[in-house]
Amino acid sequence: MYRRSFIASAAAAVAAPAFAQTYPARPIRLIVPWAPGGVNDAAARPWAEKVRATLGTVTIENLGGAGGVVGATAAARAAPDGYTLLLGGGATHIINPVAAKTAYDPVRDFDPVAILSISGVAIAVHPSLGVSTLKELIARAKANPGALSYGTPGVGSAAHLGGEMFKFLAGVQDIVHVPYRGGGPALNDLVGGQITIAALNVTGQILELAKAGKIALLCISTPERLKAAPDLPTGEEAGVKDFVAVNFAGVFAPAKTPRAAIEKVAEATRAAMQDADYLKILAASGFEASTDTDPEKATRFVNDEIARWTPVIKAIGFKLE
Repeated sequence: MYRRSFIASAAAAVAAPAFAQTYPARPIRLIVPWAPGGVNDAAARPWAEKVRATLGTVTIENLGGAGGVVGATAAARAAPDGYTLLLGGGATHIINPVAAKTAYDPVRDFDPVAILSISGVAIAVHPSLGVSTLKELIARAKANPGALSYGTPGVGSAAHLGGEMFKFLAGVQDIVHVPYRGGGPALNDLVGGQITIAALNVTGQILELAKAGKIALLCISTPERLKAAPDLPTGEEAGVKDFVAVNFAGVFAPAKTPRAAIEKVAEATRAAMQDADYLKILAASGFEASTDTDPEKATRFVNDEIARWTPVIKAIGFKLE
């Protein structure tokens, strides 16, 4: 038994340098677990182009379904050989595993490679509501229990969970949630005045509408102010302690992927995150780029987000069927 173990270890030691020298020897598949054309493609497709010089061809496979669960499950079950990667995020690695029983474990079944970007949730209002600060909105809600409602892109979306976190922390749980089938319809109704409050993922379009005065943004849920909107206060600055709710886009590999492959992809990603054109693309889509990232920092980030969100999701009783 010991002889077989020694031979296996020796073979692995010999194979590792050879793998590092030849990887990648064929195209890499990046699974994006959402439909084509969404905001996640804005991070994934330019990334695939920017890492081409180091990694060669990276093909994008949009594998949507069940809020990201279908694609994430396929990635978790893929061979851990460095040729299948996942563009994961808050839905695949935080919300779905905590709020539902998924066929994969976000920590056990994946090795984080890099966090590409984070994005926040804005608490937005229509000008007709007559509030200009988050504190004014909270005061209105407390003075009129059950009278206010807010729209989101849908049940289980990052914006929905961000909105529920805001309600929980601000003590205004009776603001009624109105789920839409996507961010576009919710935003259209907010601009048109059909709803007067919304929790929305920040995008370049939303920032432009705010500049034009068609909607008002009361805060952003990121830890720091956005570079694209430096006058927009964070949730904490606006008066709600601990209101930090971020979505993210990151590259993950199936667990037990060779370390040489993870380091090679991480190296290519670090180079991409220094590319001015890529950073502009991310900013235009409402993302804050994570320019200082590596596998260890990505692992800590995911673990911290799981620890942050788990008690909130359980406290509000949120579950996905």
